[in-house]
Amino acid sequence: MSSENKAVVYGTEDLLESLCNSVTKVLNAATQSPVNYAGMVQRITKIGLKPDIGCFVLFDGGFTGLVVLNFAGSTAMEIYERYMLNMGMPKSELASSHTSDEVSNILGELMNQIVGDFTGKVRRELQTNITQNQPKMLVLNKQIVLSVDTPLDRPEMRRVSFYTETGNVFYLELAIDRTEFIRLRDFDSSEIDDPDALLEQQRAAHLAGGAAAAPAAPASDADADELLKSLGM
Repeated sequence: MSSENKAVVYGTEDLLESLCNSVTKVLNAATQSPVNYAGMVQRITKIGLKPDIGCFVLFDGGFTGLVVLNFAGSTAMEIYERYMLNMGMPKSELASSHTSDEVSNILGELMNQIVGDFTGKVRRELQTNITQNQPKMLVLNKQIVLSVDTPLDRPEMRRVSFYTETGNVFYLELAIDRTEFIRLRDFDSSEIDDPDALLEQQRAAHLAGGAAAAPAAPASDADADELLKSLGM
């Protein structure tokens, strides 16, 4: 194939945009309210967890990276409350503080759906596979800098601001090895399974089992220490 036909179809910013679209897709559906991201992205030199709630996921396979979502307490509560009310939970039965385990459980469940949607698109559109670990939530009162355990040869780090319907802000941070995907031949990405069915199954499972069945739980102090140690802390 001639070199002019081997056009770069995906780079770091394309992967970031795909991840941002997964965030808005899942949260828009979960909260039944608009969540949008800024039209500008920041290049950053370090990635970390910030108060009041930080959530992170490592992925590996076709490429390696670390995804972090950082929420202020008010933002976490808005997303949690809208999600639970949308699920039919009475307002009187909702947690009253962002430090509640239930809030962390729900945010972890949503991040699991976000990364699941993203990995599905990677599989369909880039024809490579990445695996993720279970999202971990930490309630924080100070910033923690993270590093990916597997060294990145040419690390790229980005931060994107997101906005809820009421104007609350949260942030996505991505650390990834610089990578480019180049099309070698034409293919139909629709032939590969769509992960939307998985998201619907997760939502149905939550309705059937309640918040206690959420797949992601807040890390205990011992778990958090072990996780942070594995991340180079």
